[in-house]
Amino acid sequence: MTFSLDPEKLGAAFDPRMGAFGNAPVARRHLSDLRGRFCNAAAYDLALKGGDPLVYTVAAFAPADGAGDLHCGLGILYPGRIGDEYYLTAGHLHARREAAEFYIGLAGEGVLLLEDEATGESRIVPLRANGTVYVPGHTAHRTINTGSVPLAYLGVTPANAGHDYAPIAERNFRCVVVERNGLPAMLPRPSLP
Repeated sequence: MTFSLDPEKLGAAFDPRMGAFGNAPVARRHLSDLRGRFCNAAAYDLALKGGDPLVYTVAAFAPADGAGDLHCGLGILYPGRIGDEYYLTAGHLHARREAAEFYIGLAGEGVLLLEDEATGESRIVPLRANGTVYVPGHTAHRTINTGSVPLAYLGVTPANAGHDYAPIAERNFRCVVVERNGLPAMLPRPSLP
């Protein structure tokens, strides 16, 4: 396959304050799009009665889709909580399960909740400005803003990795990340009210 050296396909400016990545369309996820993702359904319903705030945006720079190509997404996850649980993304596995991903922190602070698909083992890994998190293949992952300002990050993955949201929508993650004594804590999902 011959790759085009068209500058429009090789570079794009991004703005982590505005969530823009060149001319890429921006996907917007509001609180109503995250039904069932938060542990405390009563707190979720109460928050939704107060409005439908924007929780996160993602804009992707995807210059090519061939074997060996990469995609890069710019995510902005706003601060907030539902009960004690921090604002979060829907979370996903990759359609090509073996595909890994790098997250690169640009601003703010948060964590990635990682869950091994086979064993269910879960971890939280800090994501901060000027830091990275490596997400291995076969690992469900969700970004969580644990700070008071927007969390901005880049996600770099193989172009053919794809996203599989269905397993998370069906069973969610086994753990949640909540605020305890001013710090993020990972707890098993059933232990919360």
